[in-house]
Amino acid sequence: MAEATWEKSAYPEKPKNGVRANNIKFIIGGLLMLGAVLYLILSGTATGARYFITVDEVVNNPDYLGKTVRISGAVLGDTIAYDSQNLQLNFTIVNIPEEYEDLARTLYDAVNNPDATRLPIFMDNEVMPDLLQHEAQAILTGYIDSDGVFYASELLLKCPSRYEEAAPDQSLAEPAGA
Repeated sequence: MAEATWEKSAYPEKPKNGVRANNIKFIIGGLLMLGAVLYLILSGTATGARYFITVDEVVNNPDYLGKTVRISGAVLGDTIAYDSQNLQLNFTIVNIPEEYEDLARTLYDAVNNPDATRLPIFMDNEVMPDLLQHEAQAILTGYIDSDGVFYASELLLKCPSRYEEAAPDQSLAEPAGA
């Protein structure tokens, strides 16, 4: 039978250069990926911090000219014009403040304020929405052109009268005034 002996050398073997180079490549790659993820998180947070901008901001700031933005305003009911042959929708919105407590009251005040900033809206290939009415809150995505018209590609409407809750002393089954 053969005998095997094992001796521990006094000096440990140095790792080969290839192993160290691979470790450095993994570390650099990981740092690059971590940096890219951090950049995306920070840039997304900075640009998407607000859901929409006000009519005042888009009208008074020339930096928004031609850029896609999301705006919010109160619909002026008497300006709604719909061309069913060409599926074109025109109406005007007025500025509402960025922060408010009572949406219904804010929309009412906005449409009745003669000094509120107004913005004409144009939408092409759009069916007339049921909720498009006087004092509805419109949230629109599109761009403002040099002609002062906002060309919208998306429209979201909120009508606070449809979502009013019953007063605390009223039963939902009991009609008002009963």
